Amino acid sequence: MDRTSVKIVVAGGFGTGKTTLVSSVSEIAPLTTEELLTEASLGVDDTTHVEDKTHTTVALDFGRITISPDVVLYLFGTPGQDRFWFMWDELAQGAVGAIVLVDTRRLDTSFAAVDYFERRGIPFVTAVNQFNGQCAYTEEEIRGALELDPQVPLVWCDARDRESSKLALIALVRHAMNRLRVPA
Repeated sequence: MDRTSVKIVVAGGFGTGKTTLVSSVSEIAPLTTEELLTEASLGVDDTTHVEDKTHTTVALDFGRITISPDVVLYLFGTPGQDRFWFMWDELAQGAVGAIVLVDTRRLDTSFAAVDYFERRGIPFVTAVNQFNGQCAYTEEEIRGALELDPQVPLVWCDARDRESSKLALIALVRHAMNRLRVPA
């Protein structure tokens, strides 16, 4: 049986929940490259609102989810710190699309990820990670702050919850498929 392999990137700023999303939805034990935050990261990594964060991704996260007998999604989580962005080009190569995770407590950490996928014309959805089960901002406020194109889907998710993460992936796959369709 021939399977279609689909590459998906999970991106966003430092501490937005990328590793958590990949881990929550992967049907295999995810490969993570998490390392302890060290004294050397003080003053380099902004831990505002993520003070309890003790580990960080230094290369990538990898997971897999089968969505039908014929289609398998391969998930590649990016590192969020500026000093690891050189890896994004390799991770994004061949990707059908991306989920850009957003933490509304630190929206500025997501600007670069949104810009990255816009500049490269890679379809993406913006997923607001609801760490506390709620969000203090409306969709319009978030769209305005991120300067999102109206065509970019914005979804709400909890990266810790498998079903919620799956819904974000479904939104991305639908968006990417719509972008790939050729008008008749």
